[in-house]
Amino acid sequence: MNRTQNPPVTQTIALAEPVQENSVGQRVRQLRIESGWSIRTLAEASGLSANTLSLIENGKISPSVSTLHRAAQALGVSITAFFEAPSPRQQVVFTSGAVRAPERFEHGAVMDLATNFANRGLHSCLVTLAPQNGSGAGMIVHPGCEFVYCLQGRVTYTVDGQCYQLLPGDSLLFESHLPHCWQNMEDTPAQMLLVLTPTDDHYRPTHRHFAFSDPAP
Repeated sequence: MNRTQNPPVTQTIALAEPVQENSVGQRVRQLRIESGWSIRTLAEASGLSANTLSLIENGKISPSVSTLHRAAQALGVSITAFFEAPSPRQQVVFTSGAVRAPERFEHGAVMDLATNFANRGLHSCLVTLAPQNGSGAGMIVHPGCEFVYCLQGRVTYTVDGQCYQLLPGDSLLFESHLPHCWQNMEDTPAQMLLVLTPTDDHYRPTHRHFAFSDPAP
């Protein structure tokens, strides 16, 4: 029987060319504009001053790693996005698991499963949640819908005041304007597939769910 094989990764993933160091500010501006944000909006979301962002975008100052990290978190991108040329828009993306790397956040790790599909209304990721930890203080609210599929352990989701216990194989789908949060109340790690479908293409909800830790020096 003939079986269709996945194409080689090098044929399906467009590798970005490195950007010159003096182009970092241009990439900040490009990613900000792609998000439909003004400098003031990015300043409010990142906690940076509008003047600082303007100087960075115009190449007047060289931003620190900490500053770029705050801007990246606000835009919902990895800090490496400021140092890479944008990938061509793709209609079909195959990514080998061997090339994915999890990104740490305060209470676990998240792996982006929708690379090269940003700003297309789909954000999917694999979340590993440390024992006795969750989405952080406060409730989360954002446009669109949220789909959760528990892969390992037990995840407690609270949606609009109602608690749901998710075991492996259980799923949850809800309108994400309802206040929600999630937690691993067990003593072992939990893992879940999280798919976010914001109704606003310019809204990047992942930074609302994960407080990423500062990169190691």
